[in-house]
Amino acid sequence: MYETEIDDDKLHEECGVFAIYGHEEAANLAYLGLYALQHRGQESAGIASSDGRQLLCHKSMGHVADIFTPEVLAGLPGHMAIGHTRYSTTGDSKALNAQPFSVACNKGLIAVAHNGNITNAAELRRELEAEGSIFQASSDTEVILHLVAKSRERTLAGALREALLQLEGAFSLVFLAKDRIIVARDPHGFRPLAMGKMEISKHKIGYVFASETCAFDLVDAVYQSEIEPGEMVIVGPEGVSREQWAPRRNKAHCVFEHVYFARPDSLVFGRPVQQSRERMGRLLAKEHPADGDIVVPVPDSGVAAALGYADEIGIPFRLGLIRNHYVGRTFIEPSQAIRDFGVKLKLNPVRHLLEGKRVILVDDSIVRGTTSRKIVRMVRQAGAREVHLRISCPPTISPCFYGVDTPNKQQLIAANSTNEEIRKFVEADSLGYLPMAKLTEAVGDHNRDFCYACYSGDYPTLINIEEMSRDTPPLG
Repeated sequence: MYETEIDDDKLHEECGVFAIYGHEEAANLAYLGLYALQHRGQESAGIASSDGRQLLCHKSMGHVADIFTPEVLAGLPGHMAIGHTRYSTTGDSKALNAQPFSVACNKGLIAVAHNGNITNAAELRRELEAEGSIFQASSDTEVILHLVAKSRERTLAGALREALLQLEGAFSLVFLAKDRIIVARDPHGFRPLAMGKMEISKHKIGYVFASETCAFDLVDAVYQSEIEPGEMVIVGPEGVSREQWAPRRNKAHCVFEHVYFARPDSLVFGRPVQQSRERMGRLLAKEHPADGDIVVPVPDSGVAAALGYADEIGIPFRLGLIRNHYVGRTFIEPSQAIRDFGVKLKLNPVRHLLEGKRVILVDDSIVRGTTSRKIVRMVRQAGAREVHLRISCPPTISPCFYGVDTPNKQQLIAANSTNEEIRKFVEADSLGYLPMAKLTEAVGDHNRDFCYACYSGDYPTLINIEEMSRDTPPLG
């Protein structure tokens, strides 16, 4: 079942959002913010800006630095802007689905960018189409715009409140109108969204919003707070207002942000990501020690956990695998087949560090198992005597419907195999996962504020899993 060759065995979070108000070079700073969030999506990116009179938008397939040339940014004037960078699911990598989406309606010119997944988007779309709505793209984000345009509320904020109350699932949203920015977060707080301030002059303050605080660092903004679950923040000529558009429900922060996806230099859900990952490694070492000579991370996402593991167990940490950071989305593969070419393109072993060693290999997750097997083989072929695989999260047994591109249950190796079967498949000498209780401890989840559905199958919201697996639109 697991012999199919898959280039990338990682889970992918779908996108990053950024918004800025009050800076005359808003589009330039949005570009920098998206550059810092590039890891959250490499398929497409876009920026919409406003100077108070007109709203302009530019988006395209590709990486942020390739899309936004100085000439393009010069064509996006104004003191406010929103931006988006997107990772699409297979088959949905289309320019039509690039964000922000913009529209002219009875609420004026508006644009929206979205991180997450609307779990009832297909149902809402069918209802809107039955009433005459015409959709340009296949993304769930466009549904939000149609609901806002359809609302009889007189103000954009009122229309957005009405629209949000019809949505289910995960969403961190940034809206741009001609004279204001509105951001909002779902009542469970699945996806991250933070607020920062920047001092523009002695008497002028700008406001910044982003999926991760690493985007603040690049534009000299200072982290202020999380946008709370169920909260809406409006920044306009009259100042800043914050309100609860919906009652808070049980929090369900995506734990995978701390396990893998967020940058280690970010605060996510108000907690340092690096701190969580090093703690995962320490707890993993206590649960699953191994007789080894060196601890080697699978870069880059395994580095922090491997540091914690090595420090806890007292075995040297070594960068025995080097990652090529310049692999693009497309490359020329030689006509003569090279075994495990995709992994070799991304990773290369440091042979003199690995030869004759008992290697403890630390990674953040195993999804299908195919990439893990290729990496274990690579380490062995470089001369390792033993390879002990350690994973800094529990086994992934369930798909995510809240904004992480997870394979279906049939493709998740841990959902269909025992740990011993997985060990044999990936060809490791031993295999150890971080138990669920220890993951909870590592992220400091004393109040059960995180979502662990991918590891437990226990979803925080009501979901028709069969319908979602069949009819899930491209994630925001």
